[in-house]
Amino acid sequence: MIWEQDILNFIADNLHCPMLDKFFVFITGLGNAGIIWILITALLLLGKRTRAAGIASAFSLVLALIFVNITIKPLFDRVRPFAADTSLLRGVLIELPSDGSFPSGHTAAGFAASTAVFCHNRRIGILMYVLAFFIGVSRLYLCVHFPTDVVFGALIGTALGALGYYISKRCRSRLC
Repeated sequence: MIWEQDILNFIADNLHCPMLDKFFVFITGLGNAGIIWILITALLLLGKRTRAAGIASAFSLVLALIFVNITIKPLFDRVRPFAADTSLLRGVLIELPSDGSFPSGHTAAGFAASTAVFCHNRRIGILMYVLAFFIGVSRLYLCVHFPTDVVFGALIGTALGALGYYISKRCRSRLC
């Protein structure tokens, strides 16, 4: 865990600047409560050609909520970086999260929705992956997650996105 704190201290000491501060606060805000992924999913559900991707995304987001936020986070209850090393509070530019750190729910939701959509529409999926990546980086930049929280959030999210796609594919004839 020391090496993870070293990475976050490096970011806080060397990469913070007013422009990036504003950018990453905005980007991380998009992931709050999964709002951007819910909005994208809703838009996909509106179009006949994108409805299957929207359904897969919806399944993946529900899976991410259940497995990450309701199950894994409380089970591990990992302390946040700024609580493990109070000097990292200098990098926290948002309201302090109060739940566990592992894994990153912001990242898991982003990668779950992106993977589910990518399986249907590569172009939209790639754009979503880019946003999911930046949301994950924002969690490091803002010192609210350890690097392994973000990496495992991405891995778990990707697996849940694939599962969401599989479930939606099995149910497609009933839902579309």
